[in-house]
Amino acid sequence: MYLGLDLGTSGVKALLIDDKQSVIGSGTGTLDVSRPHSGWSEQDPAHWISATEDAIAALKASHPKELAAVKGIGLSGQMHGATLLDGNDSVLRPCMLWNDTRSHAEAAELDGNPIFRALSGNIVFPGFTAPKVMWVKNNEPEIFAKLRRVLLPKDYLRLWLTGEHVSEMSDAAGTSWLDVGRRAWSDELLGASGLDRSHMPSLVEGTEVSGTLKASLATRWGMGNGVVVAGGAGDNAASACGMGTVAEGHAFVSLGTSGVLFAANNAYLPNPASAVHTFCHALPDTWHQMGVILSATDALNWYAGITARKPAELTDELGDTLRAPSGVTFLPYLSGERTPLNDSAIRGSFQGLEHASDRASLTQAVLEGVAFAFRDCLHALASAGTRLDRVTAVGGGSRSVYWLKTIATALGIPVDVPADGDFGAAFGAARLGLIAAEKADPRAICTQPATEKTIEPDKGLTADFDIAYRRYHNLYPALKGVQS
Repeated sequence: MYLGLDLGTSGVKALLIDDKQSVIGSGTGTLDVSRPHSGWSEQDPAHWISATEDAIAALKASHPKELAAVKGIGLSGQMHGATLLDGNDSVLRPCMLWNDTRSHAEAAELDGNPIFRALSGNIVFPGFTAPKVMWVKNNEPEIFAKLRRVLLPKDYLRLWLTGEHVSEMSDAAGTSWLDVGRRAWSDELLGASGLDRSHMPSLVEGTEVSGTLKASLATRWGMGNGVVVAGGAGDNAASACGMGTVAEGHAFVSLGTSGVLFAANNAYLPNPASAVHTFCHALPDTWHQMGVILSATDALNWYAGITARKPAELTDELGDTLRAPSGVTFLPYLSGERTPLNDSAIRGSFQGLEHASDRASLTQAVLEGVAFAFRDCLHALASAGTRLDRVTAVGGGSRSVYWLKTIATALGIPVDVPADGDFGAAFGAARLGLIAAEKADPRAICTQPATEKTIEPDKGLTADFDIAYRRYHNLYPALKGVQS
């Protein structure tokens, strides 16, 4: 058996698979996000531990014998979080998460230094790790003075599991401290942030062994000795491993809290000016590009809260037949936007409201707004040298067929829906645990799932969607002029 642990924003998922990669069982533990000020987003790392304990306890209650057979554990986690530790590995402050944008000034300062784009291959976004640490240096100097180690969220979980300070390439690529082409920490980038290699964990590939599960935890969970913990991956690279998106030309669109348009690459192809993320993949000698939007299902969940309806109720209200855009436009910039805007200060908007605008038309506008944000990402990927002719849909939002029809038509490419199964980040992490434990061929393990159905673009609505997209695209500069 092999265990995948996925540390997400809203919870921890533990997924158990066997040697045939069949899912045996799963357990979850919930998490909350603290937002004490506008643009802030934090979690207490102690809650990650308790949520993991809850997830494992649920799995142990239903599958104790199978849990006892675990040979390898893989880790996946939300990226970019700054977990700051002192010399005793004690947490110095709440972790600033991926969607925390308070460090926009520090990000702009670092990004103004040309070595960051040249070596990291990316813009220094406010959500990345380096500017967050610079914010602490500028605003909480007493904490910065005690700083001895910076870990990403899943790597803090690894420290608790194994006692080792280790990260891996895909997650480290989102810190702004990694030389992404060389797959190594950059002394220049660290030095420009007031840090050095002593502040960093060691690095392994996602498929390699990073440590061994502590005997105390193995005993508590009913596992044997010598359970290895793989390097693992950042959440998107882990999802790619789960989906088999590991070779040139393979891509997926993820409708999670945030939204991701992800493409695997066999070479390092940076183009930071496009605001595309160019990161290491979890597999050796493999990279990937991503267009990232900060609010995907988060936008629908926000609107559901406003309307006192469940998200599924709102999408079901639209029926099965795709409609032409109504004239109401939604900009999903609830916490700023990454690709292609790199604007942490912009905020969202409904435009074009009239007396006839009802709940369904606003729901439709929210789904279209997210789809058009993905279209922005598609154009950005193309400018970075990656052209896609189809994508596979993953994430909670992909359960809405109407939303997938909207995305297929907005992007103008087919959207494949995988057959029933769990192919997300926890599954990808479990695959990495299997590879590390058995020294297996990564590409033989990370295969693509069968396709249940393909959703084609609605050619009859292409012109209507093109007009609506132009309206969406033209609204950003107008909105920025009002909000600045």
